[in-house]
Amino acid sequence: MEGCKFTDFGLLVKTELLKCGRSQTWLEKTVTEKTGLFVDSSYMYKILTGERNAPKIVDAIRKILDIPDSPTEQKTTQN
Repeated sequence: MEGCKFTDFGLLVKTELLKCGRSQTWLEKTVTEKTGLFVDSSYMYKILTGERNAPKIVDAIRKILDIPDSPTEQKTTQN
């Protein structure tokens, strides 16, 4: 069984959701409302694991969860 494949950004998003007591479903719905782009659990997973690059959605997530920009955002797992 392989370990977690979330990027640093993905782990940060999950941590922030836990801190504010919100679910990933809530985040998906909020991102969809704010961007007009459809985001479901499958698409969100791909963003959080680095399989998809979606700058508009990442920007919306940062604004919603108040996460500052970081140069390590696009860092993928290299272990």
